[in-house]
Amino acid sequence: MSTFTVVNPATEETVAAVPSCSAEQADEAVARAAAAQAAWRSVGPGDRAALLRRFAEVVDTHLEELAQLEVACSGHPVGQARWEAGNVRDVLRYYSAAPERLTGQQIPVPGGLDVTFKEPVGIVGLIVPWNFPMPILGWGLAPALAAGNPVIAKPAERTPLTAIRIGELALEAGLPEGVFQVLPGKGSVVGQRLVDHEAVRKIVFTGSTEVGRHIMAGCARQVKRLTLELGGKSANIVFADANLERAAATAPSAVFDIAGQDCCARSRILVQRSVFDRFMELLEPAVRGVAVGDPRDSATEMGPLISAEHRARVASYVPDQAPVAFRGTTPAGPGFWFPPTVLAPVAADDPAFTEEVFGPVVTVVPVEDEAEAIAIANDTPYGLSGSIWTENLGRALRVARAVETGNLSVNSHASVRYWTPFGGFKQSGLGRELGPDALDAFTEVKNVFIATD
Repeated sequence: MSTFTVVNPATEETVAAVPSCSAEQADEAVARAAAAQAAWRSVGPGDRAALLRRFAEVVDTHLEELAQLEVACSGHPVGQARWEAGNVRDVLRYYSAAPERLTGQQIPVPGGLDVTFKEPVGIVGLIVPWNFPMPILGWGLAPALAAGNPVIAKPAERTPLTAIRIGELALEAGLPEGVFQVLPGKGSVVGQRLVDHEAVRKIVFTGSTEVGRHIMAGCARQVKRLTLELGGKSANIVFADANLERAAATAPSAVFDIAGQDCCARSRILVQRSVFDRFMELLEPAVRGVAVGDPRDSATEMGPLISAEHRARVASYVPDQAPVAFRGTTPAGPGFWFPPTVLAPVAADDPAFTEEVFGPVVTVVPVEDEAEAIAIANDTPYGLSGSIWTENLGRALRVARAVETGNLSVNSHASVRYWTPFGGFKQSGLGRELGPDALDAFTEVKNVFIATD
């Protein structure tokens, strides 16, 4: 069996060699999932809920182990990695309540009784990216299992270790064999086989818009159910009446967390012209103060990029002639580092302003008023996230309704809460994850009419 190498992006040292599964092994995993499917869907709601709670408890006892694995694989700061491991636990706990609340409807009709049932969709293929390996695994895994579906997860090649370990913890928690399997391997092999296999009824994919289009086309051939969470180019809109000190102090975390490798990154800051200069004065010390360094250090706020190749891609958006307003620092020595960088002024067609950089680069541009801010925020094929800073409630609501994006925060940068739906407009994806309605993505509504006449 071939293997692939997992490299620590902060040290460039080898972490592990992981077996790369073949298409034939994917077929075998699908067969195991199919064999487990009937028994899993027939597990009583209370018993399935108890198994998910037990799964969450087992994850909870291994939080530090999982966090340290993520630090080594992804270069995420250890504080961030601990949050990510805790998010897996919390999402499992949240959806452990779902099996006992998976209710249908009784619909008044003449001549009989009409009821609906929410039936499991079937085997779910979960294709997980490298930027948030643990949370995004949990977002698909927990509601799919709660709805009675077996899950096959394909983690990213660069970051498979936490998914593999969580798969082991699932068995330790008592989930039956075949209900949750992890298949490390190439997307073009394992991921593609999950898309193509007729027995896989649902694909959940998080990644680039380009790959998402390819997966969508593959699913279309079988009318396969699909959830997509793709790219973003989100705006952070700061109006003159905002708390400028807070807006500037929090702007770096909104784009530089996990080194900007976040589809929700607010990588375009739109500032009302009358306060533009003051905002930039406040932003500079906040950016220069971002602690970039060893991800194992609890004081570190930003780690490295995932690979040398990705660093080169990010650097291409900041050529020698780029309008760098100011930037932070990076450690000397090995590691795929790139400094937090602020570009201003930028042209409307500058690639750093129009394309998803997926790195610690942010552009700042002035806007005259609400109308211009909304127009620029919407002038993108993406629509995933964003923030609005204002003390005017009416303005906050007007702009929030006008910006074409799936997730907005007012006077905050919170994009994801597992209690609420998450997903994008336009080319940022299809469907919603998380929140109380996530099980709709993993069930089919069956209508049953019972004649009484």
